Amino acid sequence: MAYIGTGVEYALHCLLWLVAPLEQRPSSRDLAEIQGVPPAFVAKIFPKLEKAGIVEASGGIRGGYRLARAPEDISVLDVVDAVEGRKALFDCQEVRGRCALFDNKPPKWANRGVCGIHAVMLHAEKVLRDELAKTSLASLTAGVLGKGIPSGFMSEVQTWFADRQAAREDARIVGMRSRSTTREDA
Repeated sequence: MAYIGTGVEYALHCLLWLVAPLEQRPSSRDLAEIQGVPPAFVAKIFPKLEKAGIVEASGGIRGGYRLARAPEDISVLDVVDAVEGRKALFDCQEVRGRCALFDNKPPKWANRGVCGIHAVMLHAEKVLRDELAKTSLASLTAGVLGKGIPSGFMSEVQTWFADRQAAREDARIVGMRSRSTTREDA
């Protein structure tokens, strides 16, 4: 199992779209579908991001998500911890004290101090967390969305999200008319 799972990747890609200046707040479904990832999975991620103070949600037909803080103030580590929870990279099992020669009674010297293997893993985790902490959503966006994107692409993105919202509004109006007609017929 990966230390950093697919949920973090999906979350980061979704958040990149929220950094872009959009006129509307996209839903988690819109954010999933624009990228071709499972909407149900993304819908489970966004409450975690909201609880961590990374995004804010608004309800209703025009509802959706926006960043709760400036992208410069959201680190990749914030997202990892929100989605995955703060968990250790390595779970030391203290194997060094289980030597068959110890007859289930390891001598003190066998378990003295931090296990050398655990120490390496702790250092690796610190390096990883430090790197993720110093990388902001803003710098990530510049690196991902700033690489060779054609000038009109963000306009296409804006139109795509606007069309999705308009379709939801149209569906809502049709649904209201349908319910109204059903009541009148009764």
